[in-house]
Amino acid sequence: MKHTTSTGLENLCRTPLSLPKDCRIGLLANPASVDGKFRHASRLINDLYPDRLKALFSPQHGFFAEKQDNMIESGHTMDPELGIPVFSLYSNTRKPTKEMMDAIDLLMIDIQDVGTRVYTFIYTISYCLEAAARYGKSVVILDRPNPVGGVRVEGNILEENCASFVGRYPIPMRHGLTVGEIALLFNKRHGINADLKVVPMENWARDMFFEDTGLPWIAPSPNLPTPASAMVYPGQVIFEGTNLSEGRGTTQPFELFGAPFVDTDAILANLEGRISGAVLRPVCFQPCSGKWQNHVCQGFQIHVTSPATYRSYGTSMMLLQQIMQLHPDGFQWKEPPYEYEYQRRPMDLILGNERLADQLLEMDGIDALEDSWKGPANEFKEMSREFQLYG
Repeated sequence: MKHTTSTGLENLCRTPLSLPKDCRIGLLANPASVDGKFRHASRLINDLYPDRLKALFSPQHGFFAEKQDNMIESGHTMDPELGIPVFSLYSNTRKPTKEMMDAIDLLMIDIQDVGTRVYTFIYTISYCLEAAARYGKSVVILDRPNPVGGVRVEGNILEENCASFVGRYPIPMRHGLTVGEIALLFNKRHGINADLKVVPMENWARDMFFEDTGLPWIAPSPNLPTPASAMVYPGQVIFEGTNLSEGRGTTQPFELFGAPFVDTDAILANLEGRISGAVLRPVCFQPCSGKWQNHVCQGFQIHVTSPATYRSYGTSMMLLQQIMQLHPDGFQWKEPPYEYEYQRRPMDLILGNERLADQLLEMDGIDALEDSWKGPANEFKEMSREFQLYG
């Protein structure tokens, strides 16, 4: 039976927090910050606390999620209806400044995360927590579902020498936490110690995927248009570190991937019986922007048939390894810059490990790699139970 999940935003509207009358509120949000009736958090909070919403903040891709790609900044602006500033946290700064924080006493955060280490929204939240602790402000996170579920934890733990804006902390690629839970973890385990409260969801369980929630999907960023794209993203994002198209510039980013030189028949033959929970369908596609723009690419669409058994990171690792081995003359690593890192190899930042990319060329398969990740990933999973809000 399908459950209907209530988000933290909806629960706040149902049972408002008691705030001092002179409390000035800020809101970090984007287009996905809506309730089940598609009403935006900024309007709901303004109605709930009249004349107290004083500033809006936006993460990567902009307040309207209008910016398509990495390192495309959005400027500060004004909300024309509310008449308040919109501060971009993906502009000349990715950290809230004192001047921004001076405008508020309490920062509310209503952001749809996608459960993946490299998705930058959770690090924008971590910078907000640091700024709140530094300038004596409070933070309230309105929780939302992890669209890829809260059971499976997958991948290697990020190593400190690969820390960047696509990975600040030692967590696995697929972390299995909601945005509220991972903020609680960052705040305590990494010594931020901000005054933090989470307004939890109702009727969300760890084994639920986004389709189980009954909530509308609003793309949190332009290249995650559907729950299906979010489901494959924890693995398919690794192709951003290569010269293969990860599907940007098509209507199915991350579900589609490939390049003009890819031999789909050879890959399918080598991976027969090794892909669980998904079907690889050979396709041709022509990106209208991004890598291989206006070139016909051979590749695959990933159709996830069993979300509970699909290993997003492991599957994409196998595919990457096959392409590297079958096409040594065509395959290349992406060169810097990547997310404001101008020296380090983008693939190392994405994988969170300086050796892993090169290891893929030397190994017959990734089984040994996955075995080496299981222990640390399980340790993370056990540690993170302290911050889990849902059974």
